[in-house]
Amino acid sequence: MRDEVAGRDPLALEEQVCFALSVAARSVVAVYRPLLEPMGLTHPQYLVMLALWQHAPLSVRELSRLLQLDPGTLSPLLKRLEATGYVRRERAAGDERSLAVTLTAAGAALRAQAEQIPAAVVARLGLPVAELQQLHAALTTVIAAANRAGAEPAS
Repeated sequence: MRDEVAGRDPLALEEQVCFALSVAARSVVAVYRPLLEPMGLTHPQYLVMLALWQHAPLSVRELSRLLQLDPGTLSPLLKRLEATGYVRRERAAGDERSLAVTLTAAGAALRAQAEQIPAAVVARLGLPVAELQQLHAALTTVIAAANRAGAEPAS
């Protein structure tokens, strides 16, 4: 059935926000992949490292909140980063139940190499920085709206 007012099929794949976001996310992550591979990082691991470079040390709970990842999803990422020698997970001194994540010297040193990535991504995308900043702002608004919608009971 078509939307008589707009003359468009409301279920047309190309009209779906979820489809555009999904394809955009996969496509952008693919741009990052060759830049991250020499560092031995996957894109999700890179996001963990970004959070740690900015805020370390962090508890797993704080890291989970910052990255908006379930702790069950975060745990294998941290294990792999620890095996690579970039992070260390230790019980927090003040709270044995809390796991603190800190950068190793190798993880901290990796930041210098990572500083080249944002500019390389912008160059590969070939879009003006102002346009990417507008996109970031729009996506941040969508994320907040989706988080609010997810907190509401289903009707």
